[in-house]
Amino acid sequence: MKMKQLLFGLFLSIGATTFAQNVQKEVLFTVNDKPYYTDEFARVYNKNLDLVKDESQKDLDQYLELFIGYKLKINKANKLGLQNGANYQSELKTYRAQLSKNYVTDSKVTKELVEEGYQRSQKEVKASHILITVDENAAPEDTLKAYNRISDLRKRALAGEDFGKLAQENSQDPSAKDNKGNLGYFSAFRMVYPFETAAFKTPKGQISNPVRTRFGYHIIKVDDVRDNRGEVQVAHIMILNPKPEEADQDKAKNTINDIYKKLQQGEKFEDLAKQFSEDKSSSSKGGQLSRFGSGQLSSEEFENTAFSLTKENPVSQPFQSKFGWHIVKLIERFPMKTFDEAKADLETKISKDERSRLIANSLNDKLRKKYNVKRDNKVYGKVVKAVTPDFYENKWSLPTDTKPTDAKLFAIQEKEFTGTDFLKYIQTRQKAGSGIRPASKMVDAFYESYLDEQLNAYYNDHLETEFPEFAAVMEEYRDGLLLFDLMEKEIWEKSKTDTLGLKNFYDTRKMNYQWKNRVDVVIASSTNEKAVKEAQKMLKKGSTPEQIKEKLNTKDKVDIMTNVGTFEEGNDALPKGLKFEAGVSDITKDGQYYFVTKVNKVLPAGVKTLEECKGKCINDYQQYLEQGWVDKLKGEFTVRVKQDAFERVKTALKK
Repeated sequence: MKMKQLLFGLFLSIGATTFAQNVQKEVLFTVNDKPYYTDEFARVYNKNLDLVKDESQKDLDQYLELFIGYKLKINKANKLGLQNGANYQSELKTYRAQLSKNYVTDSKVTKELVEEGYQRSQKEVKASHILITVDENAAPEDTLKAYNRISDLRKRALAGEDFGKLAQENSQDPSAKDNKGNLGYFSAFRMVYPFETAAFKTPKGQISNPVRTRFGYHIIKVDDVRDNRGEVQVAHIMILNPKPEEADQDKAKNTINDIYKKLQQGEKFEDLAKQFSEDKSSSSKGGQLSRFGSGQLSSEEFENTAFSLTKENPVSQPFQSKFGWHIVKLIERFPMKTFDEAKADLETKISKDERSRLIANSLNDKLRKKYNVKRDNKVYGKVVKAVTPDFYENKWSLPTDTKPTDAKLFAIQEKEFTGTDFLKYIQTRQKAGSGIRPASKMVDAFYESYLDEQLNAYYNDHLETEFPEFAAVMEEYRDGLLLFDLMEKEIWEKSKTDTLGLKNFYDTRKMNYQWKNRVDVVIASSTNEKAVKEAQKMLKKGSTPEQIKEKLNTKDKVDIMTNVGTFEEGNDALPKGLKFEAGVSDITKDGQYYFVTKVNKVLPAGVKTLEECKGKCINDYQQYLEQGWVDKLKGEFTVRVKQDAFERVKTALKK
């Protein structure tokens, strides 16, 4: 088993390791005085029990030998320094980063957000909004000014003023001048999260309280709520709307109507789209568009028409959108997915959405409580003084003398962070800039980010201490990587390149590599008995398989199939009951198929040449080398088994 993914199959299937609850942890054996414990042996044995097909490997005495051999190989790999290899270190780091994702997020919050996202995705909200922009880091007075303005607009809307007109005249969303704030229908994950939440929590016909997003303050009027229509895929033919200066304003309409008549006359939609559609991004594909849901296109007319199509009425009449005249053809409808089907996609969306901040913030809160960091405010005050307004001009640099800030600012358990460490962090943020003023408040914001980053890093670095199952998986993967590199070096490469050793191994065991009786044949088969009879005649005349297929098959229909080769007795490719004698057989039937076979040559049973059995022979040679190698390792390292501890493990595992 040479492929890395197969070698590690046992390790990666753990997920959450189950420990043998009734096995007391004690030293089971030592390799050069390095202890290996009963709990690890029991855990690995139980985990692999159902995966092992060889019954002898389920025997605990035999399994102990395998386990000791495994640990001897790991010790040899470490002795050779394979753990220091760059590729090994890189792959181990990559795997740890992947595995740690399950531990460095708040699974409870993630679960709640996935469930919320799925429930919201079942509905579509039609809403309008008014936006008053304000920067996320705006000064309090500017924030208050924006809030007061949006609150005043809400009061006017509640008092009966037309919401669309208020949006057109006051909203700082540029599109409001044309759409009067109307956003059409949308579902979950189509708007920024705070906006989405306000829209889904506001009853139909009502106006939300002011809601803050990264764009500013909004008020939202919910016009309608309906069930999600799912997604649809369509093709379309489009003729662009005429420009105002064009003389013939009806040309586009007349053209689309002519195309529609051609469709009614039986011409292919795809061909007409390629010839006439002025949507160049889709015309070459027969007008086909990517699948979409409500709110994903910028034309509500187009969406509504697309969703109105059915299998019985798959092609729309010509209609006009703000872009042009269209005819739309239904390709496929995609209904809403079940929760289980949608879960993985929802988790991905959440990781890229503002919701991810909620997950991160939840973990940050837990880590702050867990490690209870105490800040030295005297040192912090010196840090604040060291950061000048030059920061906003990208001209600030660390003080020449950092002694005042070299003292401990805070500590996470045993790890200390100085004021100067924090100043260096601030310096790395200078190019990105910050809109928070004055500088002291900016430093406060940076401190919160810095503390959270260090708490997360410390927590990540100590996952092995926090979670025994994580440590167990990492230990097994670490050993698995080493074992792969060691086997590559000591066994697999040797078995491939040691041609003399392989030849000697084959010569002493060639009777293990035997052919059964074989036949060199041409087999013709078909569900059409007449075609097989014709093939039988042609085989008797000496026709080749190619000649048979050329005569009996046509461009539109394949009547006969042939199979040529040398097959052993019992091979599924051979028709049942075939006689191992030269010549053309009688026609036989198996199920729906008729067969006729021409036996060119009968090859008697005999020993395979090395070339004929090379793959199997190399595999056996590898096992031979490995067994002898393990015996040598037992001489190289001192192994001492604690027999009394092993007896206790056996008793516990048999319960």
